[in-house]
Amino acid sequence: MAVWDDVVGQERVTEQLAAAARDADAIVAAEAAGEGPAERSGASQMTHAWLFTGPPGSGRATAARAFAAAVQCVSPDRGLGGAPGCGFCDGCHTTLVGTHADVEIVRTDLLSIGVKETRDLVRRASLSPAGGRWQVIVLEDADRLTEGAGNVLLKAVEEPAPRTVWLLCAPSIEDVLPTIRSRCRHLSLRTPPVSAVADVLVRRDGIDPQAADLAARATQGHIDRARRLATDERARARRAAVLKLPLRVDDIGGCLKAAQELIDAAGEDAKQVAEEVDAKETEELRAALGAAAGTGGRLPRGTAGAMKELQDRQKRRATRTQRDSLDLALVDLTAFYRDVLAVQMGASVPLANDEVRDSVQRIATGSTPERTLRRIEAVIACREALERNVAPLLAVEAMTVALRAG
Repeated sequence: MAVWDDVVGQERVTEQLAAAARDADAIVAAEAAGEGPAERSGASQMTHAWLFTGPPGSGRATAARAFAAAVQCVSPDRGLGGAPGCGFCDGCHTTLVGTHADVEIVRTDLLSIGVKETRDLVRRASLSPAGGRWQVIVLEDADRLTEGAGNVLLKAVEEPAPRTVWLLCAPSIEDVLPTIRSRCRHLSLRTPPVSAVADVLVRRDGIDPQAADLAARATQGHIDRARRLATDERARARRAAVLKLPLRVDDIGGCLKAAQELIDAAGEDAKQVAEEVDAKETEELRAALGAAAGTGGRLPRGTAGAMKELQDRQKRRATRTQRDSLDLALVDLTAFYRDVLAVQMGASVPLANDEVRDSVQRIATGSTPERTLRRIEAVIACREALERNVAPLLAVEAMTVALRAG
């Protein structure tokens, strides 16, 4: 299986990346043959910095990792005319599983990426590749760089090491500093077709075709969400609860209760993540600091700061997890009202939430397209308020009251 097989519905992008990988391979081959440092000419598709943008679920990070694997490909078939990115060789395999010595894949579970972390990346990028090919830095959350971190990164992108490649991922080009994006080659990914997402769920994950189609339609082409919805019973239960919300906002009491339940569900998500991850992280750090058995569990003197730093990190991660879970619920709610609007306008498009068609029909019959648009705007306003750090309960309560008013 070639590394491009998991880049779903992005044929134009994969063609450009495959061409760049071939040019990257030619550069390495020329230098290995003793021809001196190869120049990246204007005709070459290879460059030192790339910016992958696209809506959530488009697979921008998947495309970046596939490209990283292709430039590290060491398949012997290349000598016989094979293209880089076989998916089977040591270079491809270790890159895709995250263990390649010359590929750093950076993702954050916090709200932002700071100056310290970015400086560490810049130092890593200045090193020569241990394997003799390329030093690749994949920054999956470039939109979470603070302004100071962006300025640190700018210097590295302006003056890159000869064999270093930066692969930055962000939802849109506006999420990256203008000075950085102007020095990157931009690739824009689209939302994959529902049929393509369903196909990859069946082919790669072995999911039942009917369940795969349902999940792909429900998430409107978001690959990771579709996989989770198809495989996680809790995710399906949470989504079902969210889709009942439009029927529960008939009075102010119902609005406030629905808002509180939505916040509680997001908090439960954060708690589940904490239970799975925090205890393991804490125990590993305690062992590393020397809190061995037989000492009463007490930490050695001078190590309290490290524990406090871990606790702060876990708290920030819980905040982001809660926000992400809440935002996911709001996306599902927007899709519900999109279906309502489609029914009201008589549009011949498949419903994303066909399993709750009766609820959609009920809301559509008792309302107007104008009111539905105002409700969609209320959900969008809630998402924007959460991005501005408005108290979650206050933002969701304002949304549910607006949904009632229409």
